[in-house]
Amino acid sequence: MTGSDDKILEVLADSGAAHNKRSIHVTFGLENVEISYQTIKRRLPKLVEAGLVEIVRQKGPYYRITDKGRQYLDEQVDLSDESEPEAGGD
Repeated sequence: MTGSDDKILEVLADSGAAHNKRSIHVTFGLENVEISYQTIKRRLPKLVEAGLVEIVRQKGPYYRITDKGRQYLDEQVDLSDESEPEAGGD
């Protein structure tokens, strides 16, 4: 996770609405947060993959924070626990 990821999650959590990439970028501009559109575009798929954000509408697409994403922001979820199991087992 990166600082940009936290900011993206915060925008989605604070608004309570679904956003497309451009509206997240515009919100950052209004709040004087310097995160580029390219960074947003690159990080959203990672947040979806981690289960912190979901796509609610494919056309756009539009994203919203998940319960897991809210728990992450509230420091109730540790993503480092979700690493792949080691080969070899016992």
